[in-house]
Amino acid sequence: MKLKIGIDTNSQTPVYKQLIQAIQDLVNTGEYHEGEFIPSMNELANELDISKETVKKAYSILREKGVIESSHGKGFYVTNGGNTKIKVLLLFDKISTYKQVLFSSFSANIGDISEITIRLHNQDVDLFEHFIDENLDHFDYYIITPHFPIKPEIQKRTIKILKKIPNRKLILLDHLVEELPGNFGSVYQDFEQDIFDGLTQSIGILKNFKKLNVISMPGSLYAPLIEKGIQKFCMQNQVDFEIHKNIDTDKIQKQEVFLILNSQLDHELIELVRAAKMKGCTIGQDIGIISYNESPINEIILDGLTVFSTDFNQMGELAAKMIMAKSFKKIKCDFRLIRRNTF
Repeated sequence: MKLKIGIDTNSQTPVYKQLIQAIQDLVNTGEYHEGEFIPSMNELANELDISKETVKKAYSILREKGVIESSHGKGFYVTNGGNTKIKVLLLFDKISTYKQVLFSSFSANIGDISEITIRLHNQDVDLFEHFIDENLDHFDYYIITPHFPIKPEIQKRTIKILKKIPNRKLILLDHLVEELPGNFGSVYQDFEQDIFDGLTQSIGILKNFKKLNVISMPGSLYAPLIEKGIQKFCMQNQVDFEIHKNIDTDKIQKQEVFLILNSQLDHELIELVRAAKMKGCTIGQDIGIISYNESPINEIILDGLTVFSTDFNQMGELAAKMIMAKSFKKIKCDFRLIRRNTF
């Protein structure tokens, strides 16, 4: 079959630029329609009697412009050519109040140029692999919260799955998979260092209390990392602390602070507040309470619940800006103490 793409060997315009313009014109005029495969690099190089490197350079630029895309083992095909919305697959581990903040920020910052599909892998690596395999080559960008059990075999498998996605399409949020190679994008927390820095911000207030109690119940993937950061801070700053795996009413004493790692508005917070009131403690005066991860409702709970939190608004905004600028970076998200009535 005769190729639609041609070049002028007498032209002063470099051949790769001629190829770019020829393919772009064929897309614009409808000769090549969305989803149609264009000639392979070898096929085009042989037909036009030019080097494969010249074709590769042209195809690479067209891919960066969003005119064509590659499909593993199949070749290059025409995308939307910039004429329709960017297709984004957002793979969250689970929905929470702060994930909703993240999503709202991403959606607001990317505006009407995108079409977003959301899936939840629920920290199940089998389900995660199913979603990736099912949707490879169907989206322009893949935004993923790669939260899975911190077991070597599961982390190794997660990396293998993530490698299926081209770096130029991949943005990891909330957790940086350091062992994954390549120039993918990421906006992430550093759980151990973040809590150390957050506690450092609170040191002046913390010194007014006798002890820091950490409520670290089963279920948090990163509790071991956060606990490590807490231990490091307390040892360096001579702060008395204790890590609890359950809430014991008898251990609630005045002039002590309680940091709940799991999340806001969960069973542990409710149980702690109930126990404190039973002992006649005024929260924010007799005892301090700090939760982990910000949510809009924290401004209302207990007349204002103090939290340590990553800036999830910033996380969503930075992810959107990476896509719009087509410039991927690895950025540690801001983390801070948000002080309210309970501490």
